[in-house]
Formats: sequence, C-alpha cells, structure tokens
Amino acid sequence: MKKKARAKSRILKAVHDTVGDLYRLGFIDMRKPREFDALCLKPAPDYDSKKIRALRDRYKLSQAVLAAVLNTSLSTVRKWEIGDKHPSGPSLKLLDLLGRALKG
Repeated sequence: MKKKARAKSRILKAVHDTVGDLYRLGFIDMRKPREFDALCLKPAPDYDSKKIRALRDRYKLSQAVLAAVLNTSLSTVRKWEIGDKHPSGPSLKLLDLLGRALKG
C-alpha cells in the first residue's frame, strides 16, 4: 500500500488501518488492502453543466462521442449540459478520471 487513502469516516479509517497492519504482518494478500483503499477514497467531485462542457471542449468531443465514452445516452449528456440532470455513479467517476487526466 504505497498511497495513503483518505477515509470517509472514522470507522473506515480504523478498518483501513487494521487491514494495513494485517497486510504488513503477512496475514492477507495485496488484493484485500486495495479493495479497502477503494472504499476509503474521497468521492468524486460534482460536475455541473459548465464543467462538463469545458471537459468536452478540452478533449474536442461531440456530445455523442462523450456519451459513447461514458456509456450513456446522447440525451443524458445534453441534459447534463443544460442543467436538467446531474451525473452520478459510474458516469461521475468516469468524468472525474477524464478531468484528472487533463491535469496530469
């Protein structure tokens, strides 16, 4: 476990610390700490209509192509950009990954 993950709560932090100790002592393999790391990561930031449009413009993607990349419908991307809907779940995570790729 190279990267320190930020816990969502005190309980998850305690679980994360315990799993780290179990790994260091050789009681569990590396897969388990990675699963707990995923639980303890801070949530993806919200993406409003302006952020989504800016992200799409920076990658020079049409709404249809962004919809295909995110495995969602064209109408959903349109609704995000006019503010009728907000991305959530996997779409929000994928938008966050795209946004972080631009920074890196």
